[in-house]
Amino acid sequence: MPNLRKEKPNSKQETTPPQANQAYKSAFRELSVYARPHRLTFIIVFFCTVLSIAADLLQPYLVKIAIDDNLMVGKNDYRTLLIICAVYLGLSVSSLFFTYLQNNLLQLAGQSIVARIRKDLFRHIFKLSMSYYDRTSSGSLITHVSSDTETLNQFFTQVLLSLVRDGMTLIFIIVIMFQLDVQLTWYCMVMMPIIVLIASGFRSYMRKTYQISRAQLSQLVSYVAENLSGMHLIQAFHQEKEQQSRFLDHNVSYYKANLREIRTNVMFNRSFDILGNLSVAFVTWLGGIAVFDKAIEFGVLYAFITYIRQFFQPINTITQQWNTLQSTTVSLNRIWNVFSIKPEITDAVETRSLDLAAISGKIDFDNVSFAYQEETKVIHDLDLHIAPGEMIGVVGSTGAGKSSLISLLCRFYDVQQGSIRIDDVDIREIPQAQLHRLVGLVQQEPYLYSGSIMDNVRLFDETILQEQVIQACKLVGADSLITRLKDGYDTRVSERGSGLSAGERQLISFARIIVFQPKILILDEATANLDSHTEQMIQGALSVVAQGRTSIVIAHRLSTVMQADRIIVMSQGGIVEEGNHGELLELHGYYEQLYLHSQGTITQETG
Repeated sequence: MPNLRKEKPNSKQETTPPQANQAYKSAFRELSVYARPHRLTFIIVFFCTVLSIAADLLQPYLVKIAIDDNLMVGKNDYRTLLIICAVYLGLSVSSLFFTYLQNNLLQLAGQSIVARIRKDLFRHIFKLSMSYYDRTSSGSLITHVSSDTETLNQFFTQVLLSLVRDGMTLIFIIVIMFQLDVQLTWYCMVMMPIIVLIASGFRSYMRKTYQISRAQLSQLVSYVAENLSGMHLIQAFHQEKEQQSRFLDHNVSYYKANLREIRTNVMFNRSFDILGNLSVAFVTWLGGIAVFDKAIEFGVLYAFITYIRQFFQPINTITQQWNTLQSTTVSLNRIWNVFSIKPEITDAVETRSLDLAAISGKIDFDNVSFAYQEETKVIHDLDLHIAPGEMIGVVGSTGAGKSSLISLLCRFYDVQQGSIRIDDVDIREIPQAQLHRLVGLVQQEPYLYSGSIMDNVRLFDETILQEQVIQACKLVGADSLITRLKDGYDTRVSERGSGLSAGERQLISFARIIVFQPKILILDEATANLDSHTEQMIQGALSVVAQGRTSIVIAHRLSTVMQADRIIVMSQGGIVEEGNHGELLELHGYYEQLYLHSQGTITQETG
């Protein structure tokens, strides 16, 4: 459901600068762990880069030899010139070959690393506790899995190559320039402090602009995801204009942050362009005077001018990748922030593996207290004991603690006091994978995956045969509905179950229970959104599914639980009444008020 409150987009940085520096170092150390299996590939890339750079930088030196040793001295040695031309051509081909090889090898290593990070991130998110999802928006997680990992991809395909190739090119150019003329090279080195000053002056400011831009993008994606999930509510309450207005606020904030980032980047790059042009003019002036004074040869001046141009090309390339490098550090930090979050619900050091076939389904809530936030308890000192195979109905007003009770039994959260036991074993001692196989949950809005109905019933478990799925659907009454569809069990549905009614989706979720055979069945408001006819059909399916299982049925509609063996009435986190339907009516208490209200007679009686 989308948040309809008016709020200002938050552009606050995620970490303070000292914390950020430490986080970035830690994140890059973690990234190196993923890069370690590709050491050989990176070594080959390094040598390919060295050979490619050498082939590029030797070309101006060959022209210098041709000018000074042949043309300027008046020699007509065509054979030597042809050899120089042949070597020049060979160097060009070699540069092309090694550049092609280094790019492909780096892409292979980079894509493999990013694919592994994306897989591990997705798997880690699945392990996190429900409390994490309560405080984290789905849009933010989507940004981490898609956008942030894509930024890492750009780091390997653009930034890393630029840092290695262009950094080495700068070193090689300086070495060659010293070989050509030491004095002229030192004059050129005067520019180095200026370059360092410009880079350091822009660095902290650019980091801030990139962090703000990424934060605004995350908020924008989160807001869009939130609205898409609640589109039915937006249209029902005619909130389109309001939500578009709020989207515009987010969009404008991201637009302004992007413009600020681009302006910073342009100023940074143009500063080096101006510095490069001034350097060429400076070298031409000094070198020209030296040539006229016969202090250096003309070929040396030609090579110097060529190298000084090449000197600023890698600097410009590195600075153009600066924004991507900054985005990478921010994305790495955000990804490893997710990795650093530990699940609050974990398996015990010593777990007790149960024989699922031997489980009877006895459930005991012993003096259970629980609070989502410490100051507000939602369940108080609750004692509840359920016999194997018993069907328990749980009713009460909104906020009574019904769904929290179920969340504790499924161990989405842990109790703060007391214990929950299945067959006298504390659920905290049962491995989570085994517990979730033991407890089957059917919710108010059954979730369907993108895929066929067959896959949705067996949840993509190929070990479950088609015959078992069909038999399960027949038992709950879904087979006749499915076979009427064009492609039958192969009919494809979206994650929202488009083309299927609420009752049909619920029947599919019941068929899952039959297929996976849990010992304990939980229905959390499973009939809340159904009409009376569909509810009767679901009631018939429920009677089939509940056979031989301990069942807990949470319902607002009392008609859903009237046939239960026992009904628990909850209020303000505790049990206020319990008994079967007839016994509770005889108490003339809270349950009777709920029943009269459901029958539409409470107004008459209280009037």
